Parts: sequence; structure tokens; C-alpha cells
Amino acid sequence: MRRTHSSRVALAACPALAVGLLLSATPAQADTPLPFTAVSDRQTTVRGGEFTLTLTLSNPYDTPIQFVYQSVQPTYQTSLENGLKFTATACGTQTNGCSDNVHGGIARYNVPLAPGATSSFTVTYTVAPDSTCGAATRIDFYSYLYYEYKGGEAKNSGIVGIPGSQIACA
Repeated sequence: MRRTHSSRVALAACPALAVGLLLSATPAQADTPLPFTAVSDRQTTVRGGEFTLTLTLSNPYDTPIQFVYQSVQPTYQTSLENGLKFTATACGTQTNGCSDNVHGGIARYNVPLAPGATSSFTVTYTVAPDSTCGAATRIDFYSYLYYEYKGGEAKNSGIVGIPGSQIACA
């Protein structure tokens, strides 16, 4: 089969068109950063002691945040620590509560969260007196946060690291 001049031009133009479309495409817009902060009240905790995490969600939008799901769990490195013993012993009352198992649990913020408002809750962890300890022994967490706003039409989610506390021996 003989190719005509127009078919040759069309074949040559296809790769150029594809490259042009790829180069002109705009990247997908990333979700805004999570409006979430987490702090521990103690950088170092002794065995038998306790530390408290304060988790705060802010609403930077012009509509209320009406649904929030959040879990708090130990990091993989924390779960690998042999002999590290700690439990969640208190959950603050700033929210509708926490699940029974805060390590895998859900913090239930009071919603709706008005534009510009913040909501915080605390979780207190107690380290067992016979827990492993040392300069490299830490209890750290991560949190998966998902929330919806704009009447459920918009959402954001992500995983956030939460620094906990080093466990000292003395």
C-alpha cells in the first residue's frame, strides 16, 4: 500500500501532538495542607510516668467542617520496640470522646467546626514502670485525618507524624 503525502504528514504530526499535549497539561492541584497540629507536653518521660498529646484541628475554610475521622496509632518503629509498655489512660473532654482503644481509635471532634475555629483534644499515655527505656527508646505516633467541608462537596485527608516522648530509665 502506498502512503500519500497527507498520511505521512499525519503520522509525523501524531507524536508531536502527543508531546505538546503532555507538556501543556497542568499538574493536578494538590489538596491544601492539613490544618492540624500535634504536640507532646514532655519530650522525655521516665518509666512509670505519663505524657499528654494535644491534637488541634483548625478550620481555614469559609464553610464549616462537618465531618471528621481521625485515628491515632503508634508508629511502626514504636511497635517494633521490644518490651515497650504504655497505655492510653485518659482522653480529654474537649471532644465528643475517644474510642475505647485510642491506639487505633477515633477522636470525635465536636462538629460542625465553624470557619476560623479550632477544636482540640488530649490523650494521656502512661508508661509502665517495667517498660524498656534508653536514649533510643521512643513512643511516637501517626495520625490519619480525614474531614469534609462545603456541605460534603470538598474533602481533605492525609497522614501526619506525631512526636511523642523519649522513655528515660531514671
